[in-house]
Amino acid sequence: MVLLLITTGCDNLATELTDPNAHLPPCVEQNCDCGDFVSQDLAQLVLDEFKGDPHNLDGDGNRRACEKLPQTTPELDWETYFSNNPHIALGNPSHAGQENSDNYLIDREQYVLAYSQSRGVLRWASWVLSRDWVGSTDRQNNFRPDGILPKGTYQVTPRDYTNSGYDRGHMVPSADRTATDRDNSATFLMTNIFPQTAENNRGPWRELESYCRDLLYQQGKTLYIIGGVYGQKQPIAKDRVIPPSRTWKVIVIFDDEPTVDNVTYSTETIAVDMPNRQRLDEQWQTYQTSIDRIELATGYDLLSDVPDAVQTELEGRRSNY
Repeated sequence: MVLLLITTGCDNLATELTDPNAHLPPCVEQNCDCGDFVSQDLAQLVLDEFKGDPHNLDGDGNRRACEKLPQTTPELDWETYFSNNPHIALGNPSHAGQENSDNYLIDREQYVLAYSQSRGVLRWASWVLSRDWVGSTDRQNNFRPDGILPKGTYQVTPRDYTNSGYDRGHMVPSADRTATDRDNSATFLMTNIFPQTAENNRGPWRELESYCRDLLYQQGKTLYIIGGVYGQKQPIAKDRVIPPSRTWKVIVIFDDEPTVDNVTYSTETIAVDMPNRQRLDEQWQTYQTSIDRIELATGYDLLSDVPDAVQTELEGRRSNY
């Protein structure tokens, strides 16, 4: 995981030369606001980096950014849940388990995800995309509450998105699960859905989903995908659902089975982090970044089960497709 303390070794210098914003959250390449940060420390890092406060993070001019945010990025939960599910073979990004209702692990045959009850949306989802998961099943369109959530948890419904200004965006795409009706239907559970602007959902986000399937169909690749959201915008559904301000995705590209043993220094990865707003570039490549910077922005530990040296190499690269 990236820390706010940046060391000064040769590898870090090389990263800075190729990506001058390597030590900053990805939002600085568009336009940050206070809703894009998980902590005041991160907002302060951006405020201190640029003269004149171009992101308008210091509303009262006291040189303190986004003072209503938590001071520091929340620490990860202790790891208490272990699974042999292949969709989480490279690690559990937030150490999600069954104790914390805001970091609740849902472990399915089709995918794995972590859900936040207080936000009414997932935090991240992880899934394998291979030929075993695609076929000719029609899109089921059966959006519905997810009964797997603990008793007492509010069950988000499709109606909660009505007239909200947001699409019901899939994290695990329907088109990535077309081998059976049951597999496709699992993607329409509301725990896999988040409030997504039409410009994001039908623009660069969809283009990246299509590119992933092109890698499968045209190049015979198998993909290990982790996607998630962070930040916050104005709540919807009587404050029961908090739309995210940012969406991100990390794709690890395999020729073989997507396991830790098959991850090497030369393994290719794609990392994107894009605003969940209007007026986006249609090209998903515009929003490429590094895994390290997504970790910095979210506080997660991606690819945590990959050996440290390989993980450091892969996560420090800026995606370049």
